[in-house]
Amino acid sequence: MKELIDKANVLMEALPYIREFYGKVVVIKYGGHAMVDERLKQSFARDVVMMKYIGLNPVVVHGGGPQINQVLEQMRIESSFVDGMRVTDAPTMSVVEMVLGGMVNKEIVHLIQLHGGRAVGLTGKDGGLIRARKLRMKRKRGEHLPPEIIDIGAVGEVEKINPSIIETLDGGGFIPVIAPIGTGPDGETLNINADLVAGKIAGALRAEKLMLLTDVEGILDREGQLISSIQASQVPELIDGGVIRGGMIPKVNCALDALASGVKKVHIIDGRTEHAVLLEVFTSGGIGTQLLESKA
Repeated sequence: MKELIDKANVLMEALPYIREFYGKVVVIKYGGHAMVDERLKQSFARDVVMMKYIGLNPVVVHGGGPQINQVLEQMRIESSFVDGMRVTDAPTMSVVEMVLGGMVNKEIVHLIQLHGGRAVGLTGKDGGLIRARKLRMKRKRGEHLPPEIIDIGAVGEVEKINPSIIETLDGGGFIPVIAPIGTGPDGETLNINADLVAGKIAGALRAEKLMLLTDVEGILDREGQLISSIQASQVPELIDGGVIRGGMIPKVNCALDALASGVKKVHIIDGRTEHAVLLEVFTSGGIGTQLLESKA
């Protein structure tokens, strides 16, 4: 009997959060280890289905870098990177679209439906969801020289989000699963960083939460301890001090952009933790690091 009562207490702990977030949009960027570990893939799908059934509106935006690398290698297409960004020529773009919009997207849709949800797979090309422009990379050359412009091919950045197709799916009880591919001004296909797409979609939907799944606990201080909460105004100092560094910087900048666009909270959480999404939304402590707009 005690075990049953403990289960009931767990459910009761979630009640205030279910009430608070009922009917609200939560955008989840799904990536990293959570996408390749079979146990974590099943866990993520169950989490998203449960969120939908208890009245939230989850929107999934996914990456797929390791899967793209695997297919490129199998097809003997060489990969190259500039400052961490994949150089995307025409053959590479064909593989990116096939893997993200096909293999990876449909696997996620299948897993969600396997656990009782109703999911619809999209790319940013569907319904004019993501209008993009080509990303122009700049590299400093010297104090008195203009920056070098580097062409990395069919890589884009978000120009505008048209959220109507997402809102239609949400209203019909479906879970949108979105691959980060957009359409350029001349109809060309552009590959876009999934974190940036998730942030822009969250802003366009005025989401209650944006959750970025990573392969780290969150943002750690100098002693390696998790920082549970950060205000936007603290970020420049943490970057200057080297607390926020490396690959975490673009994630935090994405979070700041989402907050400025009307998202209530952004959470950087460890996708290696089973049921990470549910733990963040429905427990008092949460996990990972939350970023908030600065208090007036």
